[in-house]
Amino acid sequence: METPQEENTSFLQSNTAKMIMVGLLTLVLLIPLQFVKSLIEERALRQKEVISETGEKWGESVYFYGPIVKVPYKTYTETISVNEKTKERTTEKTASTEYAYFFPDELKNSSNVKTKVLKRSNYESVVFTSDMKFDGKYSKPDFSSKNIPDADILWDEATILIQTTNLKSIRDEVKINLGNAAYTFEPVYSTKKDSVEALETGFINSAAFQSGGQTPFHFDLVYNGSQQIRMVPIGKTTTAKITSNWHSPKFDGNFLPDDKTKTVSDKGFRADWKILHINRAFSQQSFEFLPDLAKYAFGVDFIIPVNQYQQNERAAKYGFLVIGLTFLIFFLIQSISKIKIHIFQYSMIGLALIMFYTLLISITEHSSFLKAYLISGISVVLMIALYSISILKNRKFPAFIGTSLAVLYSFIYVIIQLENYALLFGSIGLFLILGAVMYFSRKIDWN
Repeated sequence: METPQEENTSFLQSNTAKMIMVGLLTLVLLIPLQFVKSLIEERALRQKEVISETGEKWGESVYFYGPIVKVPYKTYTETISVNEKTKERTTEKTASTEYAYFFPDELKNSSNVKTKVLKRSNYESVVFTSDMKFDGKYSKPDFSSKNIPDADILWDEATILIQTTNLKSIRDEVKINLGNAAYTFEPVYSTKKDSVEALETGFINSAAFQSGGQTPFHFDLVYNGSQQIRMVPIGKTTTAKITSNWHSPKFDGNFLPDDKTKTVSDKGFRADWKILHINRAFSQQSFEFLPDLAKYAFGVDFIIPVNQYQQNERAAKYGFLVIGLTFLIFFLIQSISKIKIHIFQYSMIGLALIMFYTLLISITEHSSFLKAYLISGISVVLMIALYSISILKNRKFPAFIGTSLAVLYSFIYVIIQLENYALLFGSIGLFLILGAVMYFSRKIDWN
């Protein structure tokens, strides 16, 4: 009859006890793996800070809203007062000035955007110089909806207004040709915090507007910017064309470009938009205030599609899978061959697997992700394979382990690179791995 001490010793040497210890070790190793993920997040945050600092110095994102005809007009407020003694009523009119804003009938934009990548230390960001040309036509501003007499419209004080978020990165003087005259824009100072910056001309000759015909306009803008370009389609018909040497645009905003004419290649892209006034929920004029129409803007983002830190983050997410499957391979070999593997040896193998991610992120910052992945993967696979020779006392099992790890790392790399088919490919791969584990573990005596 076995004593309780012998029964306890027998249990500790069983496959069940070994499996529990290996499982607990796998959970413990999630702690240093989480530290690695935090390191990746810290480096990624630092890159965002560098991009923000570069944008502040070179030029931030471009937002354009204009040109808008701004016409002042008089309004009157009647105040009635009653004399308490004589009971006579007197009416007093007080005049005040309001502003009406009118959008063009046609607005055409043609923008050529030249991008380049700026590097600072180990980080990089995309900046651009955009040459933007605007053409269009205005019709006579219509005050009939407000029943404002022509005598109360201050035509001689009309101006042209442009709103933007990036005055400091405009590279040249901004002039508009309106009819047969040219006008220069000047910045408008605003006391409102976080308000959109603006450019405004001096008083314009509004005789062309009052004639009833259409008045053409043209002006150019040269911006230094970063990250994105946004425009508000304020024309009754708005057409825009953006060409660039950037290979990875992200078309965003309230309107997408025409798929029939859009082209994207390694040499750059071209995109065309045509937006009608019936496509957006605002009219061609506004009285008393200029509405915020940023939600109707359209444009393009200039992004690095999958940067090195995103790829490292994706790789680290599979860390638990790599550790778990590697330990499972060693456990199956231990169970089949009856070779004893100490928990300390499992720990050394687990730490080697975690070192893969620290090597990966550090090498990626000085090279491409592919090269870093190859160097880190080969180094860790060789280290574990050589260490396995001393543990397993032969070369057959270490060769199998090295091959399995190489296949596993290759499988994870493919998943990282895939976008649309990552889930499908990963699910099929995991299904095949589970089938292999079930096949090789079928003859193990779990008792």
